[in-house]
Amino acid sequence: MNIAARAGQLLRGSTVQNLLALYGVQFANYLLPLLTLPYLARVLGPEGWGSVAIVQSFAQYLSLLVEYGFNLSATREVARYRTDQTKLAELLAGVSGAKLILALLAILLTFLLSLWVDNLGRNPPLLWSGVFWAVAWAFSPIWFFQGLERLRLVAGLEVGTKLASLILIFALVREPSDAWKVLFLQGLSSALASGLALFWAYREVGFRWAGWHIVLEALRSGWSLFFFRAAVSLYTVGNVFILGLFVAPHLVAYYAGAERLTKAFLGMLEPLNRTFFPRLSHLARYSMRDAAWLASRVTVVMGLGGLIGACLVAILAPWIVKLLLGTGYEPAAPLMRILALLLPMIALSNALGIQWMLALGLDRPFNVVILMAGLLNLGLALVLVPRLAHVGMAYVVVLVEVFVTGGILFYLWRSGKTPWQMRRNTA
Repeated sequence: MNIAARAGQLLRGSTVQNLLALYGVQFANYLLPLLTLPYLARVLGPEGWGSVAIVQSFAQYLSLLVEYGFNLSATREVARYRTDQTKLAELLAGVSGAKLILALLAILLTFLLSLWVDNLGRNPPLLWSGVFWAVAWAFSPIWFFQGLERLRLVAGLEVGTKLASLILIFALVREPSDAWKVLFLQGLSSALASGLALFWAYREVGFRWAGWHIVLEALRSGWSLFFFRAAVSLYTVGNVFILGLFVAPHLVAYYAGAERLTKAFLGMLEPLNRTFFPRLSHLARYSMRDAAWLASRVTVVMGLGGLIGACLVAILAPWIVKLLLGTGYEPAAPLMRILALLLPMIALSNALGIQWMLALGLDRPFNVVILMAGLLNLGLALVLVPRLAHVGMAYVVVLVEVFVTGGILFYLWRSGKTPWQMRRNTA
């Protein structure tokens, strides 16, 4: 077979097609918003954009509550029962019903916190636009199609709706008072994408009412991975919100800008994470040797990708800040160089933790490491942020991520369950 034929056969494979589709989703969810960053940073200014970043960080907490880890737990279940239409219909009904209950809880929680946290309650239109965006995004049934390894249609929908919101943001956000429109327009695009994707999912397996027993089963089965996602949020998506509890919005803007620009490099590796998780979950059930072989390869690729990204960020930070954030955001450049250390650490912890440990069903030890990291993050933040402000937060997240990666490696090595050890044991 010649090279061209082999390349064509590879591109027609379901795994590669799903990887490309997930890169489309990643582009829509993470990289497209970065295209608005230079515009919003200048139009809203550090104060206004910092306020948006605080609310958006809080909204990400809400989306994690509503999403409840189903993007991992339900994906794993769909991958296991992909040929059982009755089971798939039950999973879809249970997850949708659970998300509806969790969305109501998120709204109540927002109302209560807005009475206490000044940086949330000072701009109600911005706050509730953030809640709308969080709920709409969390209702996406991409987990269903990811488990089936059929993502092309949903990916196209995500990209199309996010492009529309991007255009509307450029057209309608003109001054600092328009800050609420940013999250509202992003919420509209997410609501459209989630609604159409849910329609396609129900058309696939048929509509079924979510009885209480189905909803409770979905919540029970997703609990351990929700616990993991909630613990992770303590040292990832929530750091902007935590920082906003201590410092003024313009200092939050420096940190949020540095974090988003740095993690944009890591975002290029996330589709690998999401593509191979259902594949590894499937292989771990039927062929442990093949699963270990694939996990070892993915770990090496992601680790090298993270290292290359860190070098690029460290070298290019001042130019990236000047180009994408503009005048007034110069303090973000040193923060980017500190945060660059996150990239190889997160790449390795995702490959060995999310993909490998969860595929093996090692939810409990993984959650222990993550919970300890979340508590460590809060403790270090209470010590360093009041003294070093936004710079202290950058040091905190790097130290915590080193702890996570080291903890995962130590557990796997001591238990003889690294991919390389298991390849030897099953040879």
